[in-house]
Amino acid sequence: MAGSRGADAPSREAVRGLLAAIAPGSAPVTVGALPASASNHTHVLDARAADGAAFRVVVRRYAVFGDYDRGAKARREFATLLDLHARGMAVPRPLLLDDAGAILGDPGIVTAYVPGGHVTTPADPVPWARALADTLAAIHALRPADGLARVLLDASAEVSWFARVRTVPAFMRAHREGPAVWRTVRDGLRRLAPAPSRLVHLDFWSGNVLWDDGRIAAVIDWEEAALGDPGIDVAYARMDMVLLGLPDAAEVFLRAYEEATGRSVANLGLWQLAAAARPMFAPEGWITGVLAAERFAAFVADGRARVARERRG
Repeated sequence: MAGSRGADAPSREAVRGLLAAIAPGSAPVTVGALPASASNHTHVLDARAADGAAFRVVVRRYAVFGDYDRGAKARREFATLLDLHARGMAVPRPLLLDDAGAILGDPGIVTAYVPGGHVTTPADPVPWARALADTLAAIHALRPADGLARVLLDASAEVSWFARVRTVPAFMRAHREGPAVWRTVRDGLRRLAPAPSRLVHLDFWSGNVLWDDGRIAAVIDWEEAALGDPGIDVAYARMDMVLLGLPDAAEVFLRAYEEATGRSVANLGLWQLAAAARPMFAPEGWITGVLAAERFAAFVADGRARVARERRG
């Protein structure tokens, strides 16, 4: 096998084991790294089936990250992909679950490869934003099966963890808007407006959407899949657009999403402020630099204004 790159690449033994499990008689050709988040190692494996046909899969192994249970991540993502793929949603086809790391060496999953790339600087932001909104609305229209619901995270608890402690966390005290955001979210959690409980991605942004030939090919990275208020995903996607310098696209996205779902997004201001905690926690690459800081401040200000309007009813 040629082309392996990086110390975190799956071992030869792992590659042989996974191929024996998903395509007996096949042989590996190359393994190459794909861009991965801080919480996983992602590689693409090119292989040749017993009949000579070439195929490609993605090997996703969860790295140690905080106190997260890596086996639970694998089970959650695999179960979510199974459910969504069976319903015809644009997600990678799941092929192998290895929640104990018996084959891959670390807890992980294997999926079919989906051709495509990320689009963060769209030539025309309007259809780009509308396509993202329609895709997210379609995801939120689904009610997770009981089996899947049991492995999903609590969406509200996950995105508001910082507001569930008694004092302002140090990383928020270090940001000018941090203490106010903390207080507003902490108070707002006690007065949330009713919202439907749906499958929530929790990390729906341009980096987790693959495009091919002008269309969305797949929504990826479902390790944090949760159950809760779908407005959480809307808020996070809007933050990404604002930080990309596309505030008008963020408004198009919101209108298109509400048109597709037939309802206004409840608690949007609160979830925008909750989303803003992520860049405060790890500013590098998010809100460093004058322009990025200005865009972030505008997003936070919009969130606070929306909270004020939501409170007035």
